[in-house]
Amino acid sequence: MRAYGPMTKTAFILNFFKFYNTAWKLSLPFLRKNKRLRSDFEKRVTSFHHTKADLWVQAASAGEAYLAVTMIQTLSPLAPIKILATSTTSQGIDILNTLFSSEPISQFIDLTIEWFPFDIPSAIKDAVKIINPRVMVLLETEIWPGLLFYLKDNQTRILILNARLSKKSFNRYLKTNFLWKHLAPDLICATSDQDAKRYQQVFETSRVITMPNIKFESFKTQSPDALHTLDQIKNILPARLPLTILASVRRQEEKQVVMVLEEILLSFPNQVVAIFPRHLHRIRAWKKRLTSRNLNFSIRSQISSPLQTPGIILWDTFGELKAAYGAAKVVFVGGSLKPLGGQNFIEPAIQGAMTITGPHNDDFAWTTQDIFKKGIVLKKENWMAVSSALVMALKSPANRSDQKQKAQDFLLSNQGGTKQACDEILKAFDGLL
Repeated sequence: MRAYGPMTKTAFILNFFKFYNTAWKLSLPFLRKNKRLRSDFEKRVTSFHHTKADLWVQAASAGEAYLAVTMIQTLSPLAPIKILATSTTSQGIDILNTLFSSEPISQFIDLTIEWFPFDIPSAIKDAVKIINPRVMVLLETEIWPGLLFYLKDNQTRILILNARLSKKSFNRYLKTNFLWKHLAPDLICATSDQDAKRYQQVFETSRVITMPNIKFESFKTQSPDALHTLDQIKNILPARLPLTILASVRRQEEKQVVMVLEEILLSFPNQVVAIFPRHLHRIRAWKKRLTSRNLNFSIRSQISSPLQTPGIILWDTFGELKAAYGAAKVVFVGGSLKPLGGQNFIEPAIQGAMTITGPHNDDFAWTTQDIFKKGIVLKKENWMAVSSALVMALKSPANRSDQKQKAQDFLLSNQGGTKQACDEILKAFDGLL
């Protein structure tokens, strides 16, 4: 790889950011029209609303927002500290506002919640100057060239915590390594050995270590709202029939999941099968698939009284999956029959449902192979093996309490990530707090 001298490096960075800034400016009219980005759009492109903060924590969306809440609630500074927590999405902002309004934090923490600015060099430069953070915490895979450059120019300590890097992202970043090697964070705490190796190749000069995933500590028991939703779900289900959930099914694996559906209904007809597409816009496609296979189904939003017979429910209401796990006898978690990274298989497991996944779970490498070795979750090599495992779990159901206990013991044995993250944050302040 070509080496850049000091002057060449400076010229290279400046030329890159001229191009990068122009690309952002040209994109703004289109981004302004985007439904997901139009909320508080001006706050994403200006810095007038920001104020000074000692610690800046960026949580991209919902998942990272939960991590940020867990981490900040655990942080115990010994002196007053101003923290800015930002998010890129309205869902992330809502989670931060809601949870921090109801959950206690240290009396030494002065917390502000704001939108994360677009990485427009001219805008992010002003934001970093105004906020002037001593420490920046990025969660999981928040890698923005403009932000990293101006934080380093500001002599801010940069930490990527709970870091993960998918194979697809890794390949993309590796191709642009000529840029990232100049923007290396000070510390990266990765959630698996695989993620650590990937980050080290992208950021050659960063210190990279591993840590337990904070998500092991962010799984909560059912909230009162979720328990109310669970009661509503149970009220529409036949009392004596088991519920099978095909959860978070991705578009690329739909054809295989239909074959799973047909196989389990043939082998075990006396059940209710609930299909939860990963994205609700796939409901129409699912209707066509089921109709073409002569499979009768009900639409969740149209069920007004309890079902009396076995059948299929196509779930078209948002936000009920976690609650529904509490009623399920067995769950298949999608995103795993094709190389799509997988979806969250811990959530149904900790509620005691027998949980089955396909072979592709790269995004959940942080859970370690122990979760499969201990039989908490079953990983199968293809759709036929998934079908067989589902039928076996229906015919010979495991004890729900035992399954739930095994899953919760597993979570407890893997905790410690939040404390490590907080310790690294306080270390980054060089003992000044």
